[in-house]
Amino acid sequence: MVLLLFAAVCCAAPVGNAIGAYVAMRTGAQDDGGIAEGGTAADIPPRMLTAYKNATGQIGKHVPKCRGMRWPVLAGIAKVESNHAIGRSIAAGGDIRPRIYGVLLNGSGAGGNTTVFPDTDNGRWDGTADGERAVGPFQFLPSTWEGAGKDANGDKRADPHNADDAALGAAIYLCGGGRDLAKRSQLKAAILQYNRSNEYVVNVLGWIDQYTAAAKDPGLKNVSGKVRTVIEAALSQRGVPYSWGGGTTKGKSYGICCSPGGKSGSSIKGFDCSGLTAYAYAQAGVQLPRTAAAQAGVGKRIPAGLGQSALRPGDLIFYAYAPGRDATIHHVGIYVGGGQMINAPRPGTVIRLDAVDAMSGFAGGARVL
Repeated sequence: MVLLLFAAVCCAAPVGNAIGAYVAMRTGAQDDGGIAEGGTAADIPPRMLTAYKNATGQIGKHVPKCRGMRWPVLAGIAKVESNHAIGRSIAAGGDIRPRIYGVLLNGSGAGGNTTVFPDTDNGRWDGTADGERAVGPFQFLPSTWEGAGKDANGDKRADPHNADDAALGAAIYLCGGGRDLAKRSQLKAAILQYNRSNEYVVNVLGWIDQYTAAAKDPGLKNVSGKVRTVIEAALSQRGVPYSWGGGTTKGKSYGICCSPGGKSGSSIKGFDCSGLTAYAYAQAGVQLPRTAAAQAGVGKRIPAGLGQSALRPGDLIFYAYAPGRDATIHHVGIYVGGGQMINAPRPGTVIRLDAVDAMSGFAGGARVL
């Protein structure tokens, strides 16, 4: 059951059977615009990361039809629900102390709760018989835990206050009857089931994308000089919010209003796609024009017809409404090799690693260095 309700062009010149108490326990530092920054495995306590990885290895025993369960999915949920239990002691067996409790869901309004949830466990998991409150690093309601909880660490007890058990329970709940979480639509549906809030879904997806990118960092051992400077500068901004019109050669900045989709960057400190590329190249002493279309006129143009194989790390990659007509270019990224690019995709997302073909309208590239 989910408790709480919160209630595309790149560059510019709880209701039902819910699970967690997101409103009751909203954690994690966030930057301007409500998009959290950070998102590397180094941000996660090692014992919690082990629990996430163990759960992905065990999910097949409990939900054989589940596909696409990865540790970044669990990390994204746990980041938002409890900040990975940071500040707690996590024993070798996975027990977390002191225990993590959400607010008492008695309709008082504390933490945003307005609905009374009667007690279902006589205080066994949530420490009170006066009502329900979400528990553990994944903020399960006791009633939900009864259906999702499993013993993951072999101690013959399914405990939502245990990192291993809680991570496996979350994996089981997210998998449902057998979702394919590699499909974005099904991943969104799973997160929405966890908490019926669109804002919650966007927040969790942002963290999942950051952890996914961190899990597949590009190898740069054969990249050197100014190209390496550009790529490392762009990679250093992963997790920073997309901001329409945002970003200068000195770093992230507040953007402007408004994108063709009506999204304003004026209250969000970050980058849009060409702001990011201009910043990264400036760190190598190269001044780029401000917009994606103008940047296509710099350096040696790489025609789209040559395909991705013609790209080299550090190349700019362009996307157009009408590939072949550079005047229609609307998006730019930086190629890092292996079919990946550093990308500031669109409003509501963060800077991240994406596949080159994650966006439509591939219009070739430009070699500036």
